[in-house]
Amino acid sequence: MARFEDQDLTDAEFRECDLTRARLIGVVMQDAVIDGLVSNLVVNGVEVTSYVEAELDRRHPVRLLIRSAHPADLQEAFRRLRAQWAATLGLLAGMPKGSEHQRVGGEWSAVETLRHLVFVHDSWFRRCCLGSTKPFTAIGLASEFVPDQEEQGLDRAAAPSLDEVLAVRDVQGAELERWLSTVTADELSAPAPVPAGRGWPPYARGKSVLECIHVVLNEEWAHHGFCVRDLDLLGM
Repeated sequence: MARFEDQDLTDAEFRECDLTRARLIGVVMQDAVIDGLVSNLVVNGVEVTSYVEAELDRRHPVRLLIRSAHPADLQEAFRRLRAQWAATLGLLAGMPKGSEHQRVGGEWSAVETLRHLVFVHDSWFRRCCLGSTKPFTAIGLASEFVPDQEEQGLDRAAAPSLDEVLAVRDVQGAELERWLSTVTADELSAPAPVPAGRGWPPYARGKSVLECIHVVLNEEWAHHGFCVRDLDLLGM
């Protein structure tokens, strides 16, 4: 167990860290940012996660649709998410050339964010919901911790343009939209047809199709928020 005592962690950054059951006692925390999968967070004796989730739902009603088990709700959620991305890409088109490749604070650029969603579609939708064994789209971008990336079809050296990424996104978006228009509640509740063998994500086996499509839609929502945040900072 790591223990930090009387340490100055001002401006420290913890990225892709597991802080489960971490205890911060007698700390000074001002202007801090916590972004991730947070649950059962107790601040000064108050469990605050429910307040945070309720506020996020108030600000982003699409989250309620994303969590639904009804095909029509999921279809509407994806329609709204695509509309949000279209609006953001419209704003990006009016920014200085090269803005789509600029990183802010070490986060992914707009192009990298969209490439990651290409990877999410291939892994969590095509592989987990459709049972596809095809290689992932080469320009998709996985997180560093994803193993065997080249073996799964990813090209770590890829440097596609925004237009090239958007062309792939259009094809994937149309594919998911068609599937959502015909999928039934029974099909959503069925076990995810994850192919046997190695491949990302390894922990999808045993989940339902619904759980996997929830991941896809939530990733679309979350990464759109990250992109908007960083484009706002670039435009300041």
